[in-house]
Amino acid sequence: MQNLPEVLKNVFTNNSEPDAVFSALLPILSDVLQSDRCFLYLRNPFISAGKTPYCWVRRPDVFNVATFTVEVEPESLPQEDPLFAAALRTDPTIFVEDVETADPKVVNLAFEQKSFGHRALIHAHLCHDGMLWGVLQPCIFGQPRVWSEFDRAIIAQVEKIVTPLAVAYVKQEIPN
Repeated sequence: MQNLPEVLKNVFTNNSEPDAVFSALLPILSDVLQSDRCFLYLRNPFISAGKTPYCWVRRPDVFNVATFTVEVEPESLPQEDPLFAAALRTDPTIFVEDVETADPKVVNLAFEQKSFGHRALIHAHLCHDGMLWGVLQPCIFGQPRVWSEFDRAIIAQVEKIVTPLAVAYVKQEIPN
């Protein structure tokens, strides 16, 4: 936590329960990264099911993707969404500067536009013991975004801190 901005350090210092951390984290992380939306998809890797109980949006024209019921992931999802396939493989986090010009092997433009509507995003993979437990996704609407070294360093640190909380949340809220 040594290189995190003070506002992010405070989130982790002042909160310990996953719900409190996630609720406090998304708006502050969005401010630090200057993103338009930030959501957290949490999943049980043993049953391939999850939900998006945390979503923060900066303005009303950005749609909220929160879902509060657990849904089984479609078997076709890894074929439709290369970002999700990469997450399932526990590949490193992916920084997409422009979904419209990204390599189709990395981003399915039609899927992203239909499902999420963003133009640039960070697809942060919350992995533990070789399994995907969640995806943290700050994103930008309407324009491309070059993700700086600062942005990348912040996400790397947040991933490390949030992953054990994601696992704890899933074990309690999305049991086998």
